[in-house]
Amino acid sequence: MIKYVRRRYLALRVECEGPFDRKTVSDALWNAVLQLFGEVGCSQAGLYLVHFDEEKNYFVLRCSHRALPMVKAAVASIARIGNQSAVVHVLRVSGSLKALSKRVTLPT
Repeated sequence: MIKYVRRRYLALRVECEGPFDRKTVSDALWNAVLQLFGEVGCSQAGLYLVHFDEEKNYFVLRCSHRALPMVKAAVASIARIGNQSAVVHVLRVSGSLKALSKRVTLPT
């Protein structure tokens, strides 16, 4: 019997001094989870960057529903993205992209 993997989608906003790209944000997220929870935590989190908007400093992250508290703690611990100071805010969490787009205006 294959068990269905439930996921959560997080709408996140970045306040940063300068421009950054998708890879830099992704690396910062993975490093934050790795530093706080190790390799086991990274494997449980199942992080995936679904949407990224450089102009609005906004992105959507997918993770496992069981790892949601870990991911939120890791996101809160991010202080630098690349070589720049940064703060990442969790705007909203949802179980589907459709519901997330209703609650937060997702850029197209």
